[in-house]
Amino acid sequence: MSITVYGIKNCNTMKKTFEFLDSKGVDYEFVDYKKQKPTQELLNGFLKKTELASLVNKKGMTYRKMDEGQRSYLEKEATAIPILIENSSMIKRPIILYPNGKISLGFDPEVIENQL
Repeated sequence: MSITVYGIKNCNTMKKTFEFLDSKGVDYEFVDYKKQKPTQELLNGFLKKTELASLVNKKGMTYRKMDEGQRSYLEKEATAIPILIENSSMIKRPIILYPNGKISLGFDPEVIENQL
């Protein structure tokens, strides 16, 4: 089984994810947002499987540096998607796409293992 992992290579959460997947012998393709910007189509696909509030990384520095007015743009898909495309570090990491079409957001070993 091969899965697709989306994120940013140098992120500590991503490093934990890679270590976990490697320890389980899972084949995966990694898509690094810093090398390949997320597209509107990709984000719309994620949003068919999760809500916008779950997709936005509210723990990161980019989000925390925003004022309330800027953050309000992240509450509606129409205004949030362009921001997430340009600021991919604001997308929750990792997002894992499984062969059955389901996704998981964030590093939760139990959730990931249940999908494998």
